[in-house]
Amino acid sequence: MTATMKPAAPAAAGPVRRRGPLALAGRQGRLEITQFLRSRESVVFTMGFPVIMILIFAAIFSDEIAPGVSYTQYFITGMIATGLMTVSFQNLGIWIPIERDRGVLKRYRGTPMPKWVWFAGKVLMVVAIGVAETVLLLAVSVALFDLDLPGTAAKWLTFGWVSVLGVTACTLCGIAISSLARTARSGSAVVTPVALVLQFISGVFFVFTELPSWMQQVAALFPLKWMCQGLRSVFLPESFGAQEPAGSFELGRVALVLAAWCVIGLVLCLTTFRWTTKRDG
Repeated sequence: MTATMKPAAPAAAGPVRRRGPLALAGRQGRLEITQFLRSRESVVFTMGFPVIMILIFAAIFSDEIAPGVSYTQYFITGMIATGLMTVSFQNLGIWIPIERDRGVLKRYRGTPMPKWVWFAGKVLMVVAIGVAETVLLLAVSVALFDLDLPGTAAKWLTFGWVSVLGVTACTLCGIAISSLARTARSGSAVVTPVALVLQFISGVFFVFTELPSWMQQVAALFPLKWMCQGLRSVFLPESFGAQEPAGSFELGRVALVLAAWCVIGLVLCLTTFRWTTKRDG
């Protein structure tokens, strides 16, 4: 064969398909969820801790906390609130320093991807895991301890906005507090004591009105107490509001304080968040 064969012309490249903002956020959210599920320790602690605690409390306190109100009915509110705080505030406060220390955040900042997409991915992960965790906790409580679910649309609506405001505030505060950790190892040492103290003073493990008055006043400065109080209005009878420190569930104040913490958390995020460690300059 003597004829010279001409090389085939390269195929024309098709138009590059760019992903929209929502698609980018969704893809980042799926990535964050996948990474979370690959960490068995995080999955077991985050998903299992509230369930284990409600099992312990229900086994120890089998009597009624008030006529017609079981201990499970009361403590489910604290377990839901602390579960949402764990997946948002505690989880982000521990894992973001790890990603920062490993240079993951520095690489993200160097990509063309808008910075808000990374934050959106974290939020989607928190929402997905928080919903799954809450559903699991309610299912176990209903199946094993005859938990009474909210019986009206108004109570479910209250459950929704308290959870949304609470998770938003805790997520923003978790991102903000992540900047206090100097290394990956110190993240847990910074965040875990704060989370534990808030749980003990906010009515998660004890009846809130049985705590010392000064402790109640300190707890009122932080969102977890108001999350628990708002959720008590959902799972407890209306008459139980008279046993609250103010004589009612104060849903208006619950919304105001949680919204204020959303603003505070956002300001702290904007002013303190760092993409790199101090040694990176």
